[in-house]
Amino acid sequence: MAFGGFNQGGGQTPMSEINMVPLIDVMLVLLIVFMITAPLLTHGVKIDLPAASSAPNLEKPETVTLALDSEGRLFWNDQPLADADLAARLAQAAAASPQPELHLRADRDTRYQKIAEVMSAARMAGVQKMGFITVPAQ
Repeated sequence: MAFGGFNQGGGQTPMSEINMVPLIDVMLVLLIVFMITAPLLTHGVKIDLPAASSAPNLEKPETVTLALDSEGRLFWNDQPLADADLAARLAQAAAASPQPELHLRADRDTRYQKIAEVMSAARMAGVQKMGFITVPAQ
């Protein structure tokens, strides 16, 4: 490798060539990078997906409100119900498709024993969904 200088005394002319080695190194590195990434950009599988449209199912199941007052009387959807008819009504509701939700509402002064008996009768009849309704204090 020849080195040139700018002094007058050496008699050698200055070097006027560009050092190409770093340029070639950069070019080769870029070539390798592009050779690796180019197939990834063009590689793809065309899939024709079917077009489908769907709407949410807004059908809400029927609800049955079973109310207990402070004296232990039963009300099926606000209609009086005898204790003897409770098991038959619960079995009829459990056999329906889709099964209605049973909402149990009780007065504040109702004995817990009566509520537990109604819940047990609902479970024995096969009712799967049971909820409790509370009325906030006014």
